[in-house]
Amino acid sequence: MTNLAAGVEGSNPVLNISIFAAFVVITLVIVFRASRNTKTASDYYAAGRAFSGPQNGIAIAGDYLSAASFLGIAGAIAVYGYDGFLYSIGFLVAWLVALLLVAELLRNTGKFTMGDVLAFRMRQRPVRAAAATSTLAVSFFYLLAQMAGAGILVSLLLGISSSVGQAVVISVVGVVMIIYVLVGGMKGTTWVQIIKAALLIAGAFVMTVWVLGKYGLNLSSLLGGAVDRAGSGGESLLNPGARYGLNGTSKIDFLSLGIALVLGTAGLPHVLMRFYTVPTAKDARKSVVWAIALIGIFYLFTLVLGYGAAALVGKDKITKAPGGENSAAPLLAQELGGPILLGFIAAVAFATILAVVAGLTITASASFAHDVYANVIKKGKIKDPNAEVRVARITALVIGAVAIVGGILAKDQNVAFLVALAFAVAASANLPTILYSLFWKRFNTQGALWSIYGGLIVTIVLIVFSPAVSGTAKSMIKGVDFHWFPLQNPGLVSIPVSFFLGWLGTVLSKEHNQDKYAEMEVRSLTGAGAEKATTH
Repeated sequence: MTNLAAGVEGSNPVLNISIFAAFVVITLVIVFRASRNTKTASDYYAAGRAFSGPQNGIAIAGDYLSAASFLGIAGAIAVYGYDGFLYSIGFLVAWLVALLLVAELLRNTGKFTMGDVLAFRMRQRPVRAAAATSTLAVSFFYLLAQMAGAGILVSLLLGISSSVGQAVVISVVGVVMIIYVLVGGMKGTTWVQIIKAALLIAGAFVMTVWVLGKYGLNLSSLLGGAVDRAGSGGESLLNPGARYGLNGTSKIDFLSLGIALVLGTAGLPHVLMRFYTVPTAKDARKSVVWAIALIGIFYLFTLVLGYGAAALVGKDKITKAPGGENSAAPLLAQELGGPILLGFIAAVAFATILAVVAGLTITASASFAHDVYANVIKKGKIKDPNAEVRVARITALVIGAVAIVGGILAKDQNVAFLVALAFAVAASANLPTILYSLFWKRFNTQGALWSIYGGLIVTIVLIVFSPAVSGTAKSMIKGVDFHWFPLQNPGLVSIPVSFFLGWLGTVLSKEHNQDKYAEMEVRSLTGAGAEKATTH
């Protein structure tokens, strides 16, 4: 692998490292200050429910806008035009689905984790074990993708070409993330996400205005510039079909990916857990408004950044640079503001990865400690209130170590495959059980178990035997072909199967727990009975 200096003339690794270091030092100071008030389980898991609606809204944006949103979408728009922007639309619509269907209802019904909601009116131990299993599965694959992406991205931006150097970078990201979670808990992690969101949106705003300024603040002129720079066939940037084609299989594949993306977000545990950090349902609604505004504005910025990269940098230079499409935003920053702006954008991308992996790690550790240790192993009878937090910290340490090793092993693998797996598992295993629990009176323990475990197994089996793993030039495993499932993403099949299994398991069971449903319905809709509850 060549270094990015070969693709970005004037790249200054020393400057980039300095900006990275400044960000890490500042955030570590904030995390240590936040840790002074992290004493109870509520402090560690939910930041003592002390964040205001606007603060939590900014943190949600920080959690939701991953490196894929910034680098991946800008690159996809630069190379594929119209088809790339569909990712922006998909991510935003997915967020709206999450808000309308589950966000506030989960905040009112649960306490710390998704398992709290599912176990509210069902048999505690089997349901919590299943919820923790799916949460850990989603978090692990998402975490693996972020860690591998961190190694690729930061190594490229720092001009590191050796495998040992990339492993060191992944290890550093993992260690810093572990410190955030161990020391600061959810409070420290939330502040990191707030800072990262502010930096990311500010950086994207500056670049957007700068690009538009070069074209007289005229979007049509910018689009024309992108088409002209692309040369013959440049009009394809403004038309559908450049990425997914127009044949039948490509259309079905895109539909399957879109369904997994839109519905998977509503089942991502690290996004849902953010709603437990506010004191009331009213604050949860405020945070929703802030999050929608910030996320929506950011995705409009990606449209300008993508076409700006196509117009000012050029598709050929982007695709030939190390990192391919992911290099579009750094290349555009270099084109606009030289090494200083490139260094800032590189630091923002690094901050993005750190914030997301910290959120994933605390979610996974909370799920194991609260659902498995406290409620399955100890059966809810913990004499020492600090024991659960200690287990969560130990779990975070183990998850961080596994993520570092996994990220090093997966650094040359198809990262998109890992992200797709996380979204597909979330959409298939988590979302059906959440919706059934909230809205179906008859839903019971057997239905929940069939839906979670069935969705998990079906999703993983279909992905293992899909073209994403073998059979094509872009597959995860090269040179072999054992795929029989035709789609890259199994969402079109696995999500309906999971809903069906949840229904079938319920109707075949003689268990009835409808008495609790009325209480759950009132609590989910009003917030009455929730921790620090107000009913307005």
